[in-house]
Amino acid sequence: MAWRIHDNIIRGEIDNRQRGRIRGKLWLKGLADPVTLQLEGNACPDLAGCLLTFENPGEVYPMRTDAVFTPVQKGTIGDLTASRKVRVYDIPVEEAYMRLKKKLPVPEHMANCLYLEWFSDTNGRVVVESADYKLTISPPSWRLSSDEEGRRQDDAAAGFSGFMQKLSDALAAKKHNPPEDKEWDEFDYEKFMRECDARTDKYAELLDKYIDHPDRDQIIAKEMGWTWLEKALGGEEGQSHGEPAEKETSNEEADKPWLEVPDDLPELEPNPATEGVDWVRDEYGHPTHPLALRALNGSVRLWQTCDQLGLEELDDADIAELVGEYQTTAAKLSGALDDLAFDRELRDGAFIVAYLKRALSHLHGAQAALEKVVTRELLPEDRSTAIRTEFFALREAILELMKRFRTEP
Repeated sequence: MAWRIHDNIIRGEIDNRQRGRIRGKLWLKGLADPVTLQLEGNACPDLAGCLLTFENPGEVYPMRTDAVFTPVQKGTIGDLTASRKVRVYDIPVEEAYMRLKKKLPVPEHMANCLYLEWFSDTNGRVVVESADYKLTISPPSWRLSSDEEGRRQDDAAAGFSGFMQKLSDALAAKKHNPPEDKEWDEFDYEKFMRECDARTDKYAELLDKYIDHPDRDQIIAKEMGWTWLEKALGGEEGQSHGEPAEKETSNEEADKPWLEVPDDLPELEPNPATEGVDWVRDEYGHPTHPLALRALNGSVRLWQTCDQLGLEELDDADIAELVGEYQTTAAKLSGALDDLAFDRELRDGAFIVAYLKRALSHLHGAQAALEKVVTRELLPEDRSTAIRTEFFALREAILELMKRFRTEP
């Protein structure tokens, strides 16, 4: 996955006053020294030949403590422009999200965005994108010729193509093709989930790159190997978009990103006979598994405690990891178990066990983060003890469910 560090940047400077070279520095929260850029290539016409300085006036988050971001970034430039057009909401994101869920219009406008992309020798694709930065741009010391602009576009496309090829190779390496007559066990589902992760990574990068491109759907369908969708969208055979031409070979129906679902399907109702065992209702009346709800409520209480203690304002990486891993544990438990409310036959035991393993992995991550927090005495001792006890209880409950679904048909 690409590095997206716009929320970590305090300020920066990018210098393209020497043809064919990008030099610069980025000051990132959580790093003692600025990151140095030593990149080959040129900026887009609006910034070519210029010195750009910028600062982030909004909330800045620290780099992850486990992030290994090379302090000297060497590689090639992708696209570097201060005039990329993006849609910006005129209302807070939370309010916009609620309106979208209700299928209500969201007031928005088009704005110029700073978009800085490069392909690092050590970190792969790195993206800085923000419409909120305060920019200062010097007069250009030179300008791109039409031939130079053509080469710049080709080089940027080649850089992204190389990055996408690595994702394609990773997806091919994780392809799971068991015999057709084999009954899947938990290990088959684990391999399949890893393949899905790799496929999602590739799709997410393509969507991020081409989100506002007029031919977005055709480009993504082509590069994902969804030939059925490419044909439906009117894509031409052999059409190139500057991306790797090779596609993964797979069952096209299985690879469809979505299927048409009739609008008049009746809403599923939970099985009343399993209420309290396989499902309960959350505060909004939605059925969910009791263990998933327990983990969710626990993560909410932890977040509220951190907020009351002012820890959220510290932007502490260990606290963020603790809360984030706890929340992810709850989400994974929900994904593994919530469908049991409707019919236990909807998912087989091997699938549930494989999914529960993922929840357990994130719970272990939360436990590790908690011990870091305890060592630094960021939480009251009684609260830390209570969270540790709850984590062990969740772990035992997950292991018990895994045991159950390993033995049930």
